[in-house]
Amino acid sequence: MQNKLKYIVLVILALSVTKTFAQEREKDTIDTDVVNVVKPYTPKISDAFKIKETPSLNDSTTTKKKEIKYNIFSIPVASTFTPAKGKAANVDKEKPVKLFDNYASLGVGTYTTILGEVYLNHALSNSERVGGYFSHHSSAGEIDGVNFDNNFSETGLNAHYSQKLNDYSWKVEGGFQLQTFNWYGVPDQSIPTFDVDHSFYSANFGGNINFEDAIINKGSVLYRRFGDNQDSGENRFVLKSEFDVPVNDEVINTEVTIDYIGGSFDRAYFNTNELNYSNINFGLAPSYQIIQDDLTVNLGVNLVYLNDTEASDGKFFIYPNFTASYRLVDELLIAYGGIEGGLIQNSYYDFAQENPFVSPTLFIIPTDQAYNVSLGLKGRLSNSVSYDVSGHYLADNNRALFKANPDAGVDRENYQYGNSFGITYDDVTTFSVAGALNIDVNRNFKLGLKAEYFAYDTDNEAEPWNLPDIKASAFLDYQINRHWFAGANLFFIGERKDEFITGVGTLTLPIRETITLDSYFDLNAHLGYRINDQLSAFAKANNIANQDYNRWLNYPVQGIQFLAGATYQFDF
Repeated sequence: MQNKLKYIVLVILALSVTKTFAQEREKDTIDTDVVNVVKPYTPKISDAFKIKETPSLNDSTTTKKKEIKYNIFSIPVASTFTPAKGKAANVDKEKPVKLFDNYASLGVGTYTTILGEVYLNHALSNSERVGGYFSHHSSAGEIDGVNFDNNFSETGLNAHYSQKLNDYSWKVEGGFQLQTFNWYGVPDQSIPTFDVDHSFYSANFGGNINFEDAIINKGSVLYRRFGDNQDSGENRFVLKSEFDVPVNDEVINTEVTIDYIGGSFDRAYFNTNELNYSNINFGLAPSYQIIQDDLTVNLGVNLVYLNDTEASDGKFFIYPNFTASYRLVDELLIAYGGIEGGLIQNSYYDFAQENPFVSPTLFIIPTDQAYNVSLGLKGRLSNSVSYDVSGHYLADNNRALFKANPDAGVDRENYQYGNSFGITYDDVTTFSVAGALNIDVNRNFKLGLKAEYFAYDTDNEAEPWNLPDIKASAFLDYQINRHWFAGANLFFIGERKDEFITGVGTLTLPIRETITLDSYFDLNAHLGYRINDQLSAFAKANNIANQDYNRWLNYPVQGIQFLAGATYQFDF
């Protein structure tokens, strides 16, 4: 309190002095004087007075904060709750399927059908394997309305040896095949029967090799001898190699091909002159790949030199080899297309595998596919549905067409009654539209659909003989449970046209008749039961609709067929 009184007195004194000076100033008068400035005015700022100590409070009203203490009163509560221990949920896990290296299968069915397969594969060491394959399929035929023998038999045998090393792997294999058929498609089934059987045999030997991180990527070689019981014979030798050529920090992938074919037939169809054919192709196909973001482009060319050694003639071909793909929407929508071409080496073996009722009197020449233009879209509609839609435009020079042989008249062989097929060549352009849909509902159910439409334009022939206008197929594979499995497939072939000639060898002109073969579908299904990991039983039904269709002119097929058997898997 004394300090406060001291400050009040000082303030009153200061105010009084100030008032005195002010009153005295008011009495001054302003006179005119002369002021002589001897020195310019130089003001200085004096140091400010600073309080260098923090004042301490000495107030009787200052109180000290009280310390507050909090106390919690715990009250025990009786409880009978006991938490249950956590337990992992049970997950149904399928028993892993044991895989075996070998299996044997045998089935028998109607029409005295026998189907058997044996596949063997054995590891000699960590890098060496040896194996083989045997198959047999035969039937007594017994087709309704056919008086001639119509049984068939196909038997094949194959063996292989392979080795995989650090830098390369290689495989060598060889095999033999025997096929027997009958020219039972005689137009007049009322004539006295005769022997219409014929058979094919083939023996092959070859191998392949693959390199890792080398200039040569891979190579393969194949030799095959093919013949029949009509003194026909054919030799085929194919050598292929693929390697990379570095050019200015870029890589040019190049494929080299040597393809030789030579053979002979004992006679021609209308005379006894021997037919010989022989040619060799030398192919060189370099290509360069460009990948930029979602675009992939392959730029290449296919150079082929054909040497017809039988006719002592040579010819050089240049084919385009361009393909490209672009991801429009990741994996959902991919556009692709290209223009390609090549020289197709036709052979007696290939013709007989497609149509086993050909006559051993063929004229063999290669097909010049000038170009094959393609454009399409593919992708996925969902994780389980994929699709592919495409269009093609092809130009084939000397395309091989199957055409029914006429009745040769007198002194006929067993294939000269109008019951065999020959080959005619023509320049054919083909436009096609195709679509495919694959559905994987889950790992146990799969469904596939495919269809293709064709439109042909021939140069010399009246029709594209035996070429269908529509092809379609569907398949279904269903693993019902651990033991049961089933599947089905459906094939549809549209209309084809063939020409049947009568009156050959007579004084009148031959009569040509174009015959349309009806379209057909073939529905097949199978059902199986897995008894254990090694043994399973199966049943099959073919041509379920029991359609009496003709795959080739005058060649009906068997009706509905049933077959049952078992498959056994094992290890050595």
